[in-house]
Amino acid sequence: MRVIKIFDTTLRDGEQSPGASMNVEEKVQVARQLARLGVDIIEAGFAISSPGDFEAIKTIGSEVEGPVICSLARAKEKDIRRAWEALQDIPKKRIHTFHSTSDIHLKYQFRISPEEALKRSVEMVKLARSFVEDVEFSPMDATRSDISYLCEIIEAVVDAGASTVNIPDTVGYSIPSEFGNLIKTIHDRVKNIEKAVISVHCHNDLGLAVANSLEAVRNGAGQIECTINGIGERAGNCSLEESVMALRTRRDIFDAHTNINTEEIMRSSRLVTKITGMSVQPNKATVGDNAFAPETGTQQEVVLKEKSTYEIIRPEIIGLHKTKLVLGKHSGRHAFKTRLGELGYTLTDDELNSAFERFKRLADQKKDIYDEDIEALISEEVAKIPEVYSLVDLYIVTGTGQKPTATITLKINEELKETTGQGDGPVDAAYKAIASLTNTKSSLHKYEVKGITGGTDALGEVMVSLEEGGRFVRGHGADTDIIVASAKAYIHALNKLTVKK
Repeated sequence: MRVIKIFDTTLRDGEQSPGASMNVEEKVQVARQLARLGVDIIEAGFAISSPGDFEAIKTIGSEVEGPVICSLARAKEKDIRRAWEALQDIPKKRIHTFHSTSDIHLKYQFRISPEEALKRSVEMVKLARSFVEDVEFSPMDATRSDISYLCEIIEAVVDAGASTVNIPDTVGYSIPSEFGNLIKTIHDRVKNIEKAVISVHCHNDLGLAVANSLEAVRNGAGQIECTINGIGERAGNCSLEESVMALRTRRDIFDAHTNINTEEIMRSSRLVTKITGMSVQPNKATVGDNAFAPETGTQQEVVLKEKSTYEIIRPEIIGLHKTKLVLGKHSGRHAFKTRLGELGYTLTDDELNSAFERFKRLADQKKDIYDEDIEALISEEVAKIPEVYSLVDLYIVTGTGQKPTATITLKINEELKETTGQGDGPVDAAYKAIASLTNTKSSLHKYEVKGITGGTDALGEVMVSLEEGGRFVRGHGADTDIIVASAKAYIHALNKLTVKK
């Protein structure tokens, strides 16, 4: 049975989703979880694109063990050298370089001939190979490229030292039978293809990214490039969790498996959701809230007798265990730290002290503390950004027959400021007061509320999306008081906007 490599690009292509950008600390947190998940390669960023990406690649390489750490680079000398600078001290490293090969891209984007594109590609693969042994090359927009030219350039870059050739369906144009035939053709026609792993990178513009990737595996592909929750540019990328579970569930079809620790799938999905603010739709395969929640009476009755009647995946396999009561108001710091370790979190002493104080405050408000509550609490701690604004006090007056009023006290650059605002509801009143204090010109594009656990004292989670001057950011907040959680989410987003500006 073949082992299919999982190349995770959540931190590069996934982060290119509007509003999903992450700071270095957030990227490191996700990378640690990807290592626990067991991915083979982490594409940690695009070194030349920003100082933040460069620093993230270096930091992830020094702090995260297990996967190969990869940087993307255009087929340009300055990109290759910058990728090498970020990767040079990392034990397991890869440079992933790319150049378009389709006529439409070469004519309108690059304005060069196919011959020049081939020459550049070979030269840059050779340059990358002079720095690292592990080089990947992608002929961008491969599915709209001339097949003879595509095979020619693949053969040339393999001769130049590429050990992985990735076939991207860059605009999500292909359908499974067509894409499978393309992989088979490359496998049959490229003379030296046995020297390289065939990889695939499928976008989801037609909703076929997973199907195309799986069909590629059936036709000889040995690596799938994917993201947690399928996030990414436009309609997103191939979903890691769906691909992995399809390979595992239908081994009879694919005769292949992965190195993924599937029990970490749900935790990975929830972490990426919390950090990016991009919620998973309830009916999403594998990780959606409804994926293991049959509602019709006939299904419920039968599932209670025999789960395999309607459950082709056992929830436990992906880490979806029953909510577990673990800590309470009398729990000490050591027990709290131990449970964090069991949940996969490693905090600095300062982060631990801050998180423990917040845990104690939460324990005074809630009768029962669940793993989901702790994960929500910690996700705010590990994903902190510089706080220009922080919530000090919030007082709401509302009721039938009176205008909701919010009195807000914020710390702004170490100075306490207070104001009062009115609105159509308590959240609207709070947001207007915050907007007045911060002088923000941003507009609220999205507001989502979710109960993390059951009960009237459940921890509420709020996610917001703000836009200002073409910049989109997402904010996250959690509290037993949904108005406080709303204020935290709004302030978190405003801090992100400040960093971007």
